[in-house]
This record gives sequence, C-alpha cells and structure tokens, in this order.
Amino acid sequence: MFTHSPKLLSKRSYVAALSLSAIVLLSGCSQAPKLHKITGFAEGTSYHVTYWSKQDVPVAKVTEQFNKKLAAIDKEYSTYRNDSYISKFNHSTSTQWQPASKDFIYMLSLAKKLNKDSHGCYDPTIQPLYKLWGFQGETLNVPTAQQIAAIKKDIGIDKIEIDPVNLRIRKTIPQIQIDLSSMGEGYAISQLSKILEADGVNNYLVEFGGDMKIKGRKLEGQKWRVAIEQPIALKDGIRPYTIVNINAEDGVSLNTSGTYHHNFKDGKKDYSHILDTRTGAPVTHDLVSASVFGHNPIVSDAWATSMLCLGPVEGKIVANEQDLSVYFIQSENNTFKSSESDSLKKDKRITLS
Repeated sequence: MFTHSPKLLSKRSYVAALSLSAIVLLSGCSQAPKLHKITGFAEGTSYHVTYWSKQDVPVAKVTEQFNKKLAAIDKEYSTYRNDSYISKFNHSTSTQWQPASKDFIYMLSLAKKLNKDSHGCYDPTIQPLYKLWGFQGETLNVPTAQQIAAIKKDIGIDKIEIDPVNLRIRKTIPQIQIDLSSMGEGYAISQLSKILEADGVNNYLVEFGGDMKIKGRKLEGQKWRVAIEQPIALKDGIRPYTIVNINAEDGVSLNTSGTYHHNFKDGKKDYSHILDTRTGAPVTHDLVSASVFGHNPIVSDAWATSMLCLGPVEGKIVANEQDLSVYFIQSENNTFKSSESDSLKKDKRITLS
C-alpha cells in the first residue's frame, strides 16, 4: 500500500459515485449485458469498480487480475513494507545507479515535470518536513527557521537522477527519500482500467480512494453521474456538493484532494497539514478542496495535491498555464464557495450541476 502522508490523508472521501441500478433484459434465450460490481481494500483504502460489456467478462476473472496487479503495486511502491522496491531504495545510502522498472521511471519522470510545472509545489521527497512539524504524530512541533532550512537541504526531486534508456535511477545525496503516494491512487486506477480494457470492457467506473476514471456509458445508455462531496467530515455520511455529468465516452479521470479539517492549533494559531515545499511551512490560504478532471488519473492525482499547495490564486494561474480543468472549493466565513479554472469552464467532456 502507498504511504498516506498528512498531506494526503484527505484525498479520499470527497468524490463518490452516485448509486447505480442494473437492468437485465431477457430476449428469447439470450441474456443482455449485466452490470458487474467489484469492491475491495488495498493501499490503505477501499475501491469500487462497476462495469459492463456486450460480451460478458466474469467478475471472478477480473477480481483475480485485480488482486495480482494490486499485490505487484504493493511490492514495488509500499513504504510500509521493508521488502518493497521503494523502501529498499529509500533505506540505501548508495549514490550509485540502481535498476528500476519502466513504470517507476515513468512516475519519477512525471514527478520531475510536475515539480517544474507547479512552480516547485509538487515534490514527492517532502516527507522529512512532515516529521519535522510533527504531522506524522499527534503533537505539533513548530520548528525554527534554521531547522526548516536544514531539512530543505535534504529534500528535492532534483536530487534524484533518471536514466530512462538503461532503466535506472540514482540518488545524488545519500539521505534523499521518495514517496509516490501522491500519485498512488491515480496509478492504481490506471492499472485497473487497463485490465478492464484488455478484457474488452469499455464501459466502466473505477473508483479508488475517492478518485476515479469513468469511461463509456451506464448499462441503460445514460451518462455516468458522480458527485464531488463537501470537504468536511459528516457524522451522517457523505453529502454531495456538486453533481458531475460525464459527457465524454473516451475516458475522464477525476481526482480530488482536500484539507478535511486536518490541522493543529498552537495557542490561538491554526496550522494546516498542507505544507508548501518551497517555504517548508504550512500553507495559509483558504482552499480546502481541488478536483482535477483529466485523461490520465496519475497526472490528475498529482495535480490535485499540487493545487492544495498552490492555493486558489496561484492555483488558477498554474491551471490556466497548464490547460487544466480544476474545480476549486474555498472556505470563507464557515461557508463554501466554488470557482473553476478557465479550461474547466470550456470543458465539454463534463457538465457540473
């Protein structure tokens, strides 16, 4: 499973599929396509998959494929197990080249590009800052400027080098560590979606930890409908904030990150769990949720995390620079207000209501 750092604790729970109904039609001796559902638990969260196909693809077959793939992901990316590839890399102090899988190099290459495109906000080596602030436990520690400066010398995705031709990576300083959980749910979604499509399934909704990819149509021919949830903890369950109608049939990813009221109070001052890598300190803006619509759930996942670092003002600037469809929710005087990036306003793939 991927590590869920404090920055990412609230990625889940914001986006949920609305209830779906299955209609089975019988015509003579032949049976029309059925709606199938698979649920499970992996990477520290739950997942739900709904799919149908003209040629029936058995749930047992798909479930077995899912389990095999999720086990492989866990073995490569989990920071909770010492025998995973990423843990071995993190624990090593070697600065020599080390072999890496094609997917691992792809993820790191994306991280480097996103770091640049996000004005330095996105950085999967930030974990030591959370430890410094005490966000990995329950006791806040407000560090000094000198302590922050010292930690910042030991982080930075630029301190990881990639050789995509020879499939290898290396550290430039022994202590650097990486945590790709900020793309983890998006990566899992992309892998499960590939399995479905390889089986001939092109009508599905794959939801993993609240993030999702939607393709095709519902069994009845209607558009898929999902909901962006209110970014607050509710005792009586989830509550839709915005309904999303999926117009496109070629695949739309939806990834949401939010603060979910994760903060610490030191006297009269509140500190957000969302840290800005550039300053080494918690953000001070009022953005509480960012939903990114895209084609690649891995990229959208990382951008959703980045938007919470950037905030509503710089976030919109970057979203417009990168042509990203982003839905922002800000907290203002105990109420929420939403806004959209320029690209989302023009995005015909979806309709918000």
